[in-house]
Amino acid sequence: MSHLHALRHTVARLRAPDGCPWDREQTHQTLTTCLVDEVSEVLDTLDRADWPHLREELGDVLLQIVLHAQIASEAGNFDLEDVAREINEKLIRRHPHVFGEQAKLGNSAAVLVEWDKIKAAEKAAAGKPAKRFKEAPPRLPSLHFARDVAKIAQKHSLDLTPFADDKRVAAQAQGLTEEAAGKALFEFALACRRAGVDAEAALRRHAAKVVDHYETMA
Repeated sequence: MSHLHALRHTVARLRAPDGCPWDREQTHQTLTTCLVDEVSEVLDTLDRADWPHLREELGDVLLQIVLHAQIASEAGNFDLEDVAREINEKLIRRHPHVFGEQAKLGNSAAVLVEWDKIKAAEKAAAGKPAKRFKEAPPRLPSLHFARDVAKIAQKHSLDLTPFADDKRVAAQAQGLTEEAAGKALFEFALACRRAGVDAEAALRRHAAKVVDHYETMA
């Protein structure tokens, strides 16, 4: 038996009627915070280049995936095999330059362009409306969300003037280092706390306004 197969059996046993009370009580919703916490710990080990610890943290994330798949299986929705099959099929479908007869792509930029075309075709075939900001999940941490919104806005050449002063942004970007950015963001977080402003919510809501504005215009 593979270790992955053994893990599936362990989780199923924990979720069984005579299993662990805590594991049996969990739902997709109650596990959301756990998933965010575990992913954050993976990011921490990556930032510290703590490779021995990374294996453990990846295991914790894998446990969350197996738990969600087990809960879905119990509800008759899908199981871990379905999850693995779907992502494998997606990888093959979106890499015709590797697994198909399409000509090889020369660089990662060309790969990303092709990836977007294939995703758009998949959405159209499924009857889903095209959206500019579909790549930016709103549940991301606000800095990550804002970064993705900015990236997509640049990709579509959107004018962010109503939401950001471009001259000020350009001036702040000039010679900006990671250390200086970290200090400035930390100081701003302190200022928000002193003013009674939730910095996370403020940035998320402002970035969401950008998404809503341009999706409405689409």
